[in-house]
Amino acid sequence: MRRQVATHSQHFLRNPRLIAELIGHSNIRRGDLVIDIGAGSGAITAVLARRCRQVLAYENEPGILNKLQQNMRRHKNVKVIAQDFLLAKLPDEPYKVFANIPFHLSADIIRKLTNNEMHAPRSIYLIVQKQFAQKIVPSDRHFTSQLGTQLAPWWQTRIRRPLRRTDFTPPPAVDTVLPELKPRPEPLLPTLERDEYQSFVAKCYASQKAFAAIPRAKASINPERKPSELTPEEWVRLYSMS
Repeated sequence: MRRQVATHSQHFLRNPRLIAELIGHSNIRRGDLVIDIGAGSGAITAVLARRCRQVLAYENEPGILNKLQQNMRRHKNVKVIAQDFLLAKLPDEPYKVFANIPFHLSADIIRKLTNNEMHAPRSIYLIVQKQFAQKIVPSDRHFTSQLGTQLAPWWQTRIRRPLRRTDFTPPPAVDTVLPELKPRPEPLLPTLERDEYQSFVAKCYASQKAFAAIPRAKASINPERKPSELTPEEWVRLYSMS
């Protein structure tokens, strides 16, 4: 099943100088193993290869894959993997992620990377739609999505840099940004409670009746506030009362 096809949801960066600048906003260092997802012809992969120890470049669209393999021959520290990343086994050793991913797979890719404690990355940098990124960054300036709420007890998320539509080929019809996801130094909940907490959040977002049944006033939370308006700390208090 080929899900990383260059379709309407994937737009490629071509300018190596811009790519180097974006990587400069990350914490990627010389000794790192870095994953590039949906690598395309390898524009990002090539810059990463000059900045880190090894790059695992995932691409499974045959036409693009051939070009990627040809372009990466001169980079001895790049391993091209012809596989759907969502079906791939994550590295056993510490790694980081920097990728310009298909927009329609953003949530699936983030869930895969963050929900596996044994193989979670040290940091994640993904070029995504601005609206999607804002919803996974808890803030009182806009509502937080279910995914953002489910991530928050274990992950810190912020937007590192906006991009212009003209930075891409073809230009996207939406604004894009580079968010950063890093594990919290001190999680708000034990990892063993991840599945139960995420199920609780999903139920509250899916059912207004289920959310309304929680005694929010006892947690010092205004009952008028919606699920998308609560802070990570408030969600943890609600979960602890359930």
